[in-house]
Amino acid sequence: MEFIEGVREKAVTEIRQIMSGGCEGREVRVNGAIHTIRSMGEVAFVVLRKAGGLVQCVYEEGLTNFDIRDLKEESAVEVTGTVKREERAPGGFEIRLKELRVLSKPAAPLPIAVSKWKLNTSLETKLALRPVSLRNLRERAKFKIQEGIVRGFRDYLLGQGFTEIRTPKIVTRGAEGGSNVFKLDYFGKKAELGQSPQFYKQTMVGVYDRVFEAAPVFRAEKHNTTRHLNEYTSLDFEMGYIDGFEDIMDMETGMLQFVMGLLGREYKKELDLLGVTLPDVSRIPAVRFDRAKELAAEKYHRKIRNPYDLEPEEELLIGRYFKEEYGSDFVFVTHYPSKKRPFYAMDDPADPKYTLSFDLLFKGLEVTTGGQRIHDYGEILRKMEKRGMDPEDIASYLMIFKYGMPPHGGLGIGLERLTMRLLDEQNVRETALFPRDVTRLEP
Repeated sequence: MEFIEGVREKAVTEIRQIMSGGCEGREVRVNGAIHTIRSMGEVAFVVLRKAGGLVQCVYEEGLTNFDIRDLKEESAVEVTGTVKREERAPGGFEIRLKELRVLSKPAAPLPIAVSKWKLNTSLETKLALRPVSLRNLRERAKFKIQEGIVRGFRDYLLGQGFTEIRTPKIVTRGAEGGSNVFKLDYFGKKAELGQSPQFYKQTMVGVYDRVFEAAPVFRAEKHNTTRHLNEYTSLDFEMGYIDGFEDIMDMETGMLQFVMGLLGREYKKELDLLGVTLPDVSRIPAVRFDRAKELAAEKYHRKIRNPYDLEPEEELLIGRYFKEEYGSDFVFVTHYPSKKRPFYAMDDPADPKYTLSFDLLFKGLEVTTGGQRIHDYGEILRKMEKRGMDPEDIASYLMIFKYGMPPHGGLGIGLERLTMRLLDEQNVRETALFPRDVTRLEP
């Protein structure tokens, strides 16, 4: 019998250690996938790829214990050699090979050249071959940056006294209402995939005051556009004891400042690889919904066709306006019409046609929806009655108001949309690992 006592240190050097300069002149053992092979007669360059990046290995005929012709790209190998400084190599260091051991070989040639700087293929091909295309350095860099966004979101909110929660995704009723839900049979009962953790995160405000979650949500919308997915990751938070919905915008602005700082410090390699310039979030303008429509209409000579909602073209023009006039890539659009917001949105006491809510636009695309919620039991019942809703349908949700809730509000951020705009991609599928849309259920 033996006892397992945790991770055991292995005599394998990681690429990031080599690139830090601490291994120069030392013999190291490194494993990784063969990213590319460049044969030049008696000398060949074998580039290995791991999560930490690339390292160039030099094969010299007669000095290494294998035949270069036996190697294939994407083989998993373990090599031994001496680290030398070489400015022309990726990262400024290379390994002069002594030994190489093949751990596994691919059964077929690659369908696309993942070692190329940029995948010169269609989005459809990239998505169909996603398990392979993600090995490309630029493709995988997108999702390291996305990791940084979620990490910053989590770390900032934990530092602000929030508690991370896990809410169910199989529900009896979607929080947003309507028909855009995926229905399923749940042991003979009718159920749906959750459109939002809204009801549950509000419930948990009554428990922890401030809560957040990063998790998937589902929308059965038959939109096949560059901005819609049927499953996406929502970054949600909800906070109690607020003075007004402005507290929510303040919190999101602080979170974005933290995220951008984290990306700039710890994800510089990926940002540089993709040529990303981080936006200035030192301050974000806020404008009322009706005024935002007027400003875009006046400057860009566009007639206001729908007074109750923002059309995609309007969002783009509003984003363009605040970039041109104030140099901001972000703008909060506040006080959305009540008829376009869910029943739980608090109406503006000064004008009940509008709500104490907002969207955050990033380069003309809505990436956040949030606002203050109704917390009074009588008030939420009256609003439901006006909308012809039956309180019995959501009795477990209404319980929280019946037994007391503080003033509260929150928001939901579309992670893939936020990443898309940050990277200046033109399609949200570019920033979803394995996108789900009206046509795609695999890979």
